[in-house]
Amino acid sequence: MSTDREPNEPIIAQILIVEDEEEHADVMGEALRRLGHVITVVNDINAAHEELVGGSFDVIITDLRMPNSAAKHGVDTEGANAGMVVLDLAAKHQAHAETVMVTAHGDVPTARDAFKHGAFDFVEKPLDLAVFRSVVSRAAEQAVLRTQSDEELRDLVQHDGFEGIIAGSEPMRKILRTIKTVAGSTIPVLITGESGTGKELIAQAVHNNSPRSANRFVTMNCAGQAESLLEDQLFGHVRGAFTGAEKDREGVFEYASGGTLFLDEIGDMPLTMQAKLLRVLEGGEVIRVGSNEIRRVDVRLVCATNKDLEAMVAEGSFRQDLLFRINASHVVLPPLRDRREDIPRIVRHAAAKYSTEMAPDRPSAEVSDAAMMRLTAYSWPGNVRQLLNTMQNMVVMASGDANSDGPAHIDVGHIPESIRLSENEAEGEGSGGSLAGTSLEQLEKRAIRETLKLTGGNREKTAHLLGIGERTLYRKLKEYGLR
Repeated sequence: MSTDREPNEPIIAQILIVEDEEEHADVMGEALRRLGHVITVVNDINAAHEELVGGSFDVIITDLRMPNSAAKHGVDTEGANAGMVVLDLAAKHQAHAETVMVTAHGDVPTARDAFKHGAFDFVEKPLDLAVFRSVVSRAAEQAVLRTQSDEELRDLVQHDGFEGIIAGSEPMRKILRTIKTVAGSTIPVLITGESGTGKELIAQAVHNNSPRSANRFVTMNCAGQAESLLEDQLFGHVRGAFTGAEKDREGVFEYASGGTLFLDEIGDMPLTMQAKLLRVLEGGEVIRVGSNEIRRVDVRLVCATNKDLEAMVAEGSFRQDLLFRINASHVVLPPLRDRREDIPRIVRHAAAKYSTEMAPDRPSAEVSDAAMMRLTAYSWPGNVRQLLNTMQNMVVMASGDANSDGPAHIDVGHIPESIRLSENEAEGEGSGGSLAGTSLEQLEKRAIRETLKLTGGNREKTAHLLGIGERTLYRKLKEYGLR
């Protein structure tokens, strides 16, 4: 659905109708086609599943009971849950679509349960076509608003506040929505995730999109520091407080006052320091080491850790009251392996960035299909940080192989051996798990097969993950005999 329309322009939606009674399905379809919508009709659950996996819809309409469909496909003998199955499939494969349930009058209480499965609304049989059109039109309008909101988020990625955050996948887009919501407040934010997932980048985005953006964003790492040094860095000291303290020095709380303080690896902070930090957060006051003078501070706190703080609370190594204080809004960053659809975007972004850094007047490095497939299939235990470091190395190596004027061409051979010989391939084809002598065609075949498995056979998503066109993927499926 296009959102580039005038305010009073009618909405044209892609709509899927799932109804086992063909005559009834035709009536619904014709009623909506007259409004200009594009309609797809299927009469059983298997066909609905194929459309939901492979198609793109704004509204999905399903009957609650479909005995003719359900009996064929093993949902249950009476088809009582068939519509709920469709709603669950829609939630999984068409996250941006709205769903409408159609039900007989006696099933209204059951239909209300559809709301728990994410339904937008339900309509009763026999259909009042005016009511039916109205409900579907409102669902389509809601889908438009959601799409527009997502486009606004894509625009935000281009602005300074979200620069560098690659957020095409749904998990990352949800995180951007959270940032957009909480940035304008002063509530503390806790960011958790594996090392290398970009926690500091998210913290910077919170600051840049807050009313404090004109003031300082101060970063401090709490890991691997002696308690005395940590206290000095947090709260500062006065002259003579200890040997070597030749003059007064403000800590990061004072230095960041009026702005944002980002405490990285807060899970590594000693318990005694956690108690002192809690007092500062509760009172907004610090006392420098060696002084009795109270100093007021106004700091927006953002914390991050790769540890499970709730588990640490249970074992007594992290204060529960401090966790409550810093966890007003919790952002959980997914590992890169759980958002593989972002990998091609990150690869292209990194190729352009590092190419420009090396030679500003030279075209951006190009990444072959085979290399992109291999990079996308890798699990990236070091997450985005590891991918970016790898890309920087690959751009350098490929640039050395290129002529002085044209773009560098990154191929499988430029991928570090430790990644090419990953655990996934060590169990695959070839003698002893080695890739020595393995052709690029075999590598492509493996990458396509692994990605098809990852997407459940969805060719559109597979092409998207691999960073290639659908026609290219279809040609390679035929060429390699893959289904």
